[in-house]
Amino acid sequence: MLWLAALVLTLVSLQISLYCTTLYLHRSLTHRALALHPALAFFMRAQIWLTTGIIPKEWVAVHRKHHRYPDQEGDPHSPQLKGLLKILTGNLYYYNREARNRETVARFAPDVGHDWLDRHVFCHGYAGLLLGLLLFVLLLGPPAGVLAFVLQAAGYAVASAVINGIGHAIGHQPFENTATNLQLVAWLVAGEGLHNNHHAYPTSARFSLQPGEYDPAWPMIRLLGFLRLARPLHIAPPA
Repeated sequence: MLWLAALVLTLVSLQISLYCTTLYLHRSLTHRALALHPALAFFMRAQIWLTTGIIPKEWVAVHRKHHRYPDQEGDPHSPQLKGLLKILTGNLYYYNREARNRETVARFAPDVGHDWLDRHVFCHGYAGLLLGLLLFVLLLGPPAGVLAFVLQAAGYAVASAVINGIGHAIGHQPFENTATNLQLVAWLVAGEGLHNNHHAYPTSARFSLQPGEYDPAWPMIRLLGFLRLARPLHIAPPA
């Protein structure tokens, strides 16, 4: 039962982190497509910090730079420039290299990371990871807790590599940009697999635009809207 609990915690934590990434880091913080209630934004920021150690200001800067130079010189993680295999296996390296670039962070995320928590708490990524690991261990004990934490972090890294790699190499392209759509990936990573749509309309809170497409995060946004916890600021028209 303990190892089953560890598996459940791994999968649940991973999915929560993926939804927090697309709703908070991506659609809300980076592209300003979605307004979130401060309490919900805090929960999502804390979840990402505890399970991945990501610093929001750095994530936003790297992603905005990716949109500024998609698959061109300057793109932090282009499979068309570096090769698909390199991005799938080394995406974490390429992300960290760009995130540590102070010029990139200052240029592409000057509007992010200025509140007290960002400056004194969430700017310490390794502290978040250590605290998250401690929480997993307290919940499950040392062996199962450590394994569950490592697996959810590894799953998140793989999902990110798939989006940045396969999302610019394999799939269909209804719009004229270098990204691709893969519905299967969208199911697995909270809608982020509809990457070609996103590059066509980056400020849209909904990623599904074509008949037959489904953005799993959109019903969540609708539910949060009903609860007055979220509000789409822009929605692209169906194609």
